[in-house]
Amino acid sequence: MKRSRDTAASELFAALYPRLAGWCRRLVDDDETAHEIASEAFTRLWARWTKVEEPRGFLYVTAANLVRDHWRKLERERKAVRRATHEVAVRPHAEPADPSVRLLVQSLPERLRVPILLHYYADMPIREVSVLTGRKEGTVKADLHAARELLRVQLRRSLDHTL
Repeated sequence: MKRSRDTAASELFAALYPRLAGWCRRLVDDDETAHEIASEAFTRLWARWTKVEEPRGFLYVTAANLVRDHWRKLERERKAVRRATHEVAVRPHAEPADPSVRLLVQSLPERLRVPILLHYYADMPIREVSVLTGRKEGTVKADLHAARELLRVQLRRSLDHTL
């Protein structure tokens, strides 16, 4: 039993790790962090191996959550640096908002962020996103539309502030 479990896990790792790590790399823009997140997702899968019905989905949803945690940590660090530098020197004008799409996606509510990450960043079809999130395909399509509209408005607002 243990031998077949190890073999199945090794085959799954070989098949999915490169793509998962690459997906994480595009989201966090750092090789080391991407590999840490992908490895942690596999570690969590391994801990629940007998309870997970859809390993690929589990890996991507877990990695999405870990990416979100990483983004939150970076934002806390940025705020701390801004507070520290603000105390040292008064800035002549406020910094414009960063209009990067990644930061805007990060700001979406989880209900909208997860389908965006899975569909656009992991290249999963709507049907697969539907299965992984437990939502109907129509709901996933509506969530993707709502997320795109929110991103469009936020991006336009961010760009207006920089001009």
